Parts: sequence; structure tokens; C-alpha cells
Amino acid sequence: MKKRNLLITVIMAISMLVLAACGGKEPAAGEASQSKDKEKLQVITTYSVIYDIVKNVGGDRLDVHSLAPIGSDPHQYDPLPDDVKKTTDADIVFYNGLNLETGDGWFEKMIETAGKTGENAPVFKVSEGVKPMYLKSGGHEGEEDPHAWLDVENGIIYTENVKKALIQVDPEHKETYEKNADAYIEQLKKLHDSVQQKMNELPKEKRILVSSEGAFKYFSNAYGFDAYYIWEINSHDEGTPEQLKSIIEIIRSHDVKALFVETSVDSRSMETVSAETGVSIAGTIFTDSLGKPGEDGDTYIKMVEWNADVIYNGLKSK
Repeated sequence: MKKRNLLITVIMAISMLVLAACGGKEPAAGEASQSKDKEKLQVITTYSVIYDIVKNVGGDRLDVHSLAPIGSDPHQYDPLPDDVKKTTDADIVFYNGLNLETGDGWFEKMIETAGKTGENAPVFKVSEGVKPMYLKSGGHEGEEDPHAWLDVENGIIYTENVKKALIQVDPEHKETYEKNADAYIEQLKKLHDSVQQKMNELPKEKRILVSSEGAFKYFSNAYGFDAYYIWEINSHDEGTPEQLKSIIEIIRSHDVKALFVETSVDSRSMETVSAETGVSIAGTIFTDSLGKPGEDGDTYIKMVEWNADVIYNGLKSK
């Protein structure tokens, strides 16, 4: 862990030296595209779910960059020098909060290096106003669970916060942001209702969701599930013998019929649980990342729809 922290610190320092060295240079021929469209707001998001929500609200007014690439884990991310440069140049930065971007303090270090600290810095927490749920194990009791977006009603709160932040930074285009946000929220309301209706078709005794990470507290609270997991949150201990023993006992005592594994975690722990219990892995679901562009789950709405379908189909016939 100390080596990782040192590496992040070194990267930040190198990035600042590079920025300082390049500060006085005129752009060379062919570099004009790198300066990007000055009419657009330069926006940074910490991971792909926020990226998609921001794109829906901002539309063509924004040039958006997600720090954690699709398929990666935003709990722990090593910012690249280009990430620091883009964050330094950004007009606005969006992050989740709720204990998500805290692994090794990478986000705070990057924001400080990029000069985006202080009361009036254009850095906005999209989960502001969400009623938090809390971790319950592993010495992290009482810490906030970050996965609020898996309840679509919280996704609506995220959207409202993005709209307000964009209007604050770019008030000239208030009507555009309001119009886009209103249309997107209507889609999210329909999505929430459809997921709720689909999950209610499952008998209550079948609504047991077992995943690798304990990311489905908000989902389960919203859609009537009991959620169990191997480990509670990525970046803490993952797949220890004690955790495996505990979830195996839960699966047997609750007569669990299906297991699910997330796209952004190593599947080997769940494969071990499946082999030990004889319960099959019914499908792959999304938590901390969207799917790749053009593939399943490549937007927030498609991600939620995919999860609902996989969970429903994985449990209905068991």
C-alpha cells in the first residue's frame, strides 16, 4: 500500500513538472485538436456512470472525460499524467462521493495537484442529497456505501445535481440543461417503475441476490431483495478464507438458487463459491462501470435494464 501511495505521489509530481514545462509553449501544427472546442465546457467525471449522466444533461455543450476507464474499479484508480492535465484544464469536475473515490486518497491528491481545491472550486458531488446506506463489516462499520446509483431514484438525484452544477458554471445555457435534464429524468422514472414491476413478479422467497461485492444495498432496498456478498466493498479485503466460509454458510442456510458476478471484479472468488456450494453463477451484472461502447450495458439506462433482466431471469426459474 505504501508503494502504491508513493507511486501516485510521484505521478502527480511528474505531471506538475510537465505542465509547468509546457506552460509557455505555443501549440505546434496539428495540436489544435488537442485544445478542443473552446465553446464547449471541459468536464471531468471520476467514472463511467457519472460520465453518461453528465452527457445526457449537457449534450453537445460538453466535452467529457471519465477518469476511471470502462471496466475498471473507481474505488482504487491510479491517475495518469494526462488525467491530471485534463483535470487542471477542466471547467468542472464531478465525483460520486459516499466513500467511492477514497482508495489511497487518489481523488483528493489529484484534485489538489490540479489546483481544484477551495470553497469555490468547480468540483461537485453528484450524490448530494442521497440518503446514505452504511457498511456493516470488516472494521468499516458506519462508513458510507457508495453504490447509490443502483437505485434509479438516486440516479434522478444525481441528474438534478448535475443540472444545477452546469447551470451554476454555465448560466447562459440554463434552458438547454433544464430541457435535457427534464427529458432524461422522465426516462429514469419510467426505468425505475419498470424495474420495480419486473422484480415484483418474483416471489419474495426468490429475491435473494448474492454478488461478489456488497454493492446492491441500495438496489435491494428499492426493489425488495435480500442482498448478500463475499466482501462488502472493493478496495478492502477481498475474497479472504473467512469471507468465503461465511458466504458459503449463508448460501446453504438460505437455500440460495443463483449467484451473480460483477463485470468490474475478479470472478475467481465467486467461481470458488459456486464450486463449493453447487450453486451456479446465473449471469454477469454491472456495478462500478458501464459496458464498453456498442456492447451490453453501455449507458446508465441500459446498465440498469441489463441488471434487471439478468437478475430476473437468473432467479425466476430456480
